[in-house]
Amino acid sequence: MTERVLPELEAFQPDLILISAGFDAHRDDPLAEIALEEADFVWITRKLMDAADRHAEGRLVSLLEGGYDLTALARSSAAHVRALMDH
Repeated sequence: MTERVLPELEAFQPDLILISAGFDAHRDDPLAEIALEEADFVWITRKLMDAADRHAEGRLVSLLEGGYDLTALARSSAAHVRALMDH
């Protein structure tokens, strides 16, 4: 995120940010080996909201894509939505 995604997002300066909120990168998900936790998804969400504030007048849309461990999906989705609401 810090080396590729966020710098590219800053360079592009979008008018709208769309989040494909998939949580299969969670450490408990059986298909991915990325090993993110809820706090990581919150951090990513906040960074994307900050970019939306800077470049898109706060315009941001988040769409749930899923995950395969239902408990991790529930916790991660809730953390993501809380971060969106706390902004």
